[in-house]
Amino acid sequence: MNLTEIRSFIQSLAEESGRIILAHYLDPNLEVEYKVDETPVTLADREAELLIRDRIEKKFPEHGIVGEEHGSTRADAEYVWLLDPIDGTKSFVSGVPLFGTLICLKRAGEPIIGAIHQPVLKQLMIGDNSQTTLNGKPMVMRKPTGGLAGATILTTDERDARNRFGLKTWTKLTDQACFVRTWGDCYGYLLLASGKADVMIDPIVNSWDFHVMVPIIRGAGGKITDHQGENPLEGNSVVASHPELHDGIIRLLWN
Repeated sequence: MNLTEIRSFIQSLAEESGRIILAHYLDPNLEVEYKVDETPVTLADREAELLIRDRIEKKFPEHGIVGEEHGSTRADAEYVWLLDPIDGTKSFVSGVPLFGTLICLKRAGEPIIGAIHQPVLKQLMIGDNSQTTLNGKPMVMRKPTGGLAGATILTTDERDARNRFGLKTWTKLTDQACFVRTWGDCYGYLLLASGKADVMIDPIVNSWDFHVMVPIIRGAGGKITDHQGENPLEGNSVVASHPELHDGIIRLLWN
């Protein structure tokens, strides 16, 4: 598998799907539906995923595809694409630009390349476990100074964190940080991998939300696990950070 070719293909997928998403962004007449899990979905989500699936089917007909909105095709194939057309639909429908399209390619269950595309901000981050780039420029996670006291912790929804870890545990962690912000969903990982934040915590996630983050965070020199410090691909939570902070965060969340 030629990762240079895959990077170029992902860029084309991002550009095409981004045009669809932007055509619906800030549309006052956009209808919002709610799925069984009470998460929102729009025509933009569905149309963008259909386009990406169509392009993959034509270029790699033997590959599998798993998408949030349109299910699975050949999910047991050696190579499988994992898609989330709009990660952060709540932000999207609220007119907040901190959403993005997630595209991940896995081989034998392991993510080998992942991408976050921010169509409004015109940012494309791609990671392959050894390198992460933002609009073609190599990114490295910033080295923390002063431990947690100097760190910026990000999460998508603090209610989920309090429910998953308990109010006492979450407060014990966040009270030690310099900043705690809800610049979450995929944007939090983009900030982390580009050296603008130090910790991203997702208490509850689906595979299409975060498998893409594994090669991105690792490629930027970071560490990513579940909240117990185990393989994130086998869990449903994520803690991503600079390696020097990671073990201490896990101890705070788990004790």
